[in-house]
Amino acid sequence: MDNTKNKIALITDSSCDLPAEILKEHSIFTLPLRVIYGDKEYRDGVDITPQEVYDRMPHEIPKTSMASPSDCTNLFQSLREQGIRNILSINISSGLSGTYDMIKMISKDFPDLNIVTIDSKSLSIGLGFMVNEAAKMIAEGLKIDEIKEKILSIREKIKLFYCIPVLEYLKKGGRINTVAATIGDIMDIKPIISVNEEGKYYSHAKVRGRKKSLDKLVEIVKEFSEENIVRLAVMHGNAEKEALKIKETLSKLPNVKDILFGQIGPALGVHTGPGLVGVCIYIQ
Repeated sequence: MDNTKNKIALITDSSCDLPAEILKEHSIFTLPLRVIYGDKEYRDGVDITPQEVYDRMPHEIPKTSMASPSDCTNLFQSLREQGIRNILSINISSGLSGTYDMIKMISKDFPDLNIVTIDSKSLSIGLGFMVNEAAKMIAEGLKIDEIKEKILSIREKIKLFYCIPVLEYLKKGGRINTVAATIGDIMDIKPIISVNEEGKYYSHAKVRGRKKSLDKLVEIVKEFSEENIVRLAVMHGNAEKEALKIKETLSKLPNVKDILFGQIGPALGVHTGPGLVGVCIYIQ
């Protein structure tokens, strides 16, 4: 019984883009974001795949919403019934989704549970790296407050950059200024998008044309890896060939420890459209 009381349940959301085998290996609970077409709602990564979203574009562009409050409540209740008292939840940036704030609010309904929440101020595999590190710390037997402190420190070492062929989808999702998006598409300007300290998108660099934007991603990784050992992730949204090419180039850099490769989830793909290629740098 004491063992269950001391156990820490780890929760994240479907934007973390961790491979299913990692989630399963560490028994990580995932709250799915929502993808909405008209009056039909799909659970991100459960009822709908990234390819299904891209196949319906550009004629149908769905909306997205945060993880369901009822899913969160049900999960907390289920963990309580199992005798678990410590819960660590690491989630998509509060600057990009209401998920973190929702979990924090619902945790107040469970005063008997020790629910610790962390705003990743990131998304996709940037969030995924933090969740994976937390899972390892839980396995090592660290206390929940120690883990939070270490994850907040790791958060500062994770940098995320991506490029997309058109800005239309970010504009439709309200993630980017309409005027900037229209001018950008007309001028063939491809911003390298990153996430700032507030966990919001900003334009890290601007280049002209697709090839230069992909080259710029490689250049950014080179800059970070010159003086640091780094772990990397290369992610894509229906752009596997280009992403694999970048992965191959980056794998030859001397200070690269390892590279995770994968596709971003459906909900994130809604806001970027097909063609995203991104890199995540985790400084060791």
